[in-house]
Amino acid sequence: MIDSKQFRNTMGKFATGITIITTVENSKVHGMTANAFVSVSLDPPLVCVCIDHKAKMDELLSKTKRYGISILAENQQQISQHFAGRPMEIAPSFIWEKDLPFIEHSIANMACMVVDKHIAGDHTLYIGEVKWLSNSDEGKPLLYYGGKYRLIS
Repeated sequence: MIDSKQFRNTMGKFATGITIITTVENSKVHGMTANAFVSVSLDPPLVCVCIDHKAKMDELLSKTKRYGISILAENQQQISQHFAGRPMEIAPSFIWEKDLPFIEHSIANMACMVVDKHIAGDHTLYIGEVKWLSNSDEGKPLLYYGGKYRLIS
């Protein structure tokens, strides 16, 4: 039997970028921090986000069938913490594309339509087809490794 704490610590050895997943329901913006994000396919362009069943975003994505991905820059740690359930004294700024909000000044953004979802343990995997994207040649990504935020030096 694999101990869940040991599994989490082992997976923490894999460095990941930090994203904010956003959607809109009844004109209200909802967002959450996620590092469980991966490219799935180039043709068609597909990505996957993994959402815990306990997270409100799981219910929201099942309803809205669309989401935005904002890949955070190295100076956006407070935004990550804010959307990870540790509200900060900040007012996140959004830009809008394809009727979805994206974190302003993030280094890349993607608008996705849910094309499939799979239950996997205590998470739902939302496969999204990328319908719009944008990226910047400026800035470096915010990383997560070993349970801590990290920067590329």
